Amino acid sequence: MRPVLRMVWTDEADQTLGLPAYETTGAAGADLRANLDDRGAVELAPGARALIPTGLRVAIPEGFEAQIRPRSGLALKHGISLPNTPGTIDSDYRGPLGVILINHGSKTFRINHGDRIAQLIVAPVVQAQFELADRLDDTVRGEGGFGSTGRG
Repeated sequence: MRPVLRMVWTDEADQTLGLPAYETTGAAGADLRANLDDRGAVELAPGARALIPTGLRVAIPEGFEAQIRPRSGLALKHGISLPNTPGTIDSDYRGPLGVILINHGSKTFRINHGDRIAQLIVAPVVQAQFELADRLDDTVRGEGGFGSTGRG
């Protein structure tokens, strides 16, 4: 079953940019575009972060979430990522969809209106039941923390 995400444009959105799209038949993520109110650009200095609008609101079916992930090319070539990756959009959220970008690179990066800035991944959600126990079962790893299973 392919979930259907219903989308509407925000009032100021440039609708000519189109809805998110999968660029190839095997793509897991649909590209999101910067949809800037003034149709201009945002300069992102090294170390800076900004909320970039997409011009969209989305309704995600119950039992699913949308994850916002960085684009690998922007990360490799320019150090552009998401500080909260993956960002999660819950099925009951109806506000504007924005992408928080951060510049980990050494040069100012320009985000132009219409640029592909992130990927949208749709995934099923399982909600756990939480219960208090008297003790936990033993495992080989036990209480070993970061790096306890080997190198790194």
